[in-house]
Amino acid sequence: MMRMGRGQLSAQMTPVAGIAAALAQQLGRPVIDKTELKGSYDFDLKWTPDETQRGPGLGGMAPPATDSPLPADSSSPSIFTAVQEQLGLKLEASKGPVETLVIDHIEKASGN
Repeated sequence: MMRMGRGQLSAQMTPVAGIAAALAQQLGRPVIDKTELKGSYDFDLKWTPDETQRGPGLGGMAPPATDSPLPADSSSPSIFTAVQEQLGLKLEASKGPVETLVIDHIEKASGN
């Protein structure tokens, strides 16, 4: 079970692959689990989101402008620092192949 909100992620009995998927949703980029950790974990992760991070349940879209901004003096760390300090994991940027879908032609549907 996992609950996500802007700047927070809580989970019970979640594998590391599930944590990676949730982080990918928040960051808007792929997160690959290279830990080789087995089993399920319970955790609460809190961070200060920035304007580039996506909100949960938004279908990959950036948070709407109506989201109330967090106070500038928030004491929560960035998501990268929070993952390292609170979960003992490290997010490292790297380059690699990415699955891509290319549409080379499209036509309007017929009246059938």
